Amino acid sequence: MPKFIPLFPLDTVVFPHQPLNLHIFEPRYIQMITECMGYNITFGIPPVIKKELCEYGTEMKVTELTREYEDGKMDVRTVGVGIFRILEVVRNMPNKLYAAAVVQEVSYLPYDTDELHPRLAELMDRLHEVTGTGFDWRKKFDKPLSFQVAQFAALAPEDQYRLLTNFSERGRQWFLIQHLERVIPELEAAEQMRKKVKMNGHFRKLTPPEI
Repeated sequence: MPKFIPLFPLDTVVFPHQPLNLHIFEPRYIQMITECMGYNITFGIPPVIKKELCEYGTEMKVTELTREYEDGKMDVRTVGVGIFRILEVVRNMPNKLYAAAVVQEVSYLPYDTDELHPRLAELMDRLHEVTGTGFDWRKKFDKPLSFQVAQFAALAPEDQYRLLTNFSERGRQWFLIQHLERVIPELEAAEQMRKKVKMNGHFRKLTPPEI
C-alpha cells in the first residue's frame, strides 16, 4: 500500500539495517527531523547519483537525538528500516520546507536464503586481508546477510544502488561475489606495485634467472 514520507536526498546509498549518523543543519531538514521525532514517523533517503534522484531509496527511522545546538542544528542517529520506490515527488506542501513523496514499500526480505554463502564469506575475509583494514566483519554481525557485509565490500555508489534494487537475497550475494572476485585481484596488483615502488632505491639481493 502506498504511503507518504518526507524525503532527505543524499549522494549516498543506505541499506536496510544500516546505522547512519547525521548532522542536521539546513532549516528544512531541521523541521523534517523534528517532526519525525515528534510524531514518531520515518523519512526516506533516495540516493542522488550523477545529479539524478534515484527511483528507489531507503526508509529511515530516527533512533536517538544525540545533541541539539542552540541554533537548532542537531546530531541524530538513524537506521534503515526498509526499501521504497518513489511513485510521486511532492515538492511544495503548506507550511513545510522539505519535499516528500508518495512511495511504495518494496519487499527485500531473504525468503530464498537466510545464510551467507561460504564463497562470499571467504572473499570478505580476503578483501580486508589485502587492504589491511584489520576489520573483522564476523565479530561485528551475529548472522550477517548481503546488506550487512555490503557496507564493507568496497562498492562504488552505482554498485551500491544496483545491490539495493536487487530484491533477492541470493541475487544480492551473487552480485557481491562477482564484485569481489573482480576487485580483489585489482587490489592485490596495486599492492604489489606499491611494494615495488617502495623498494626502488634500496639495495636488494636479487638472484638472476638461469638462461
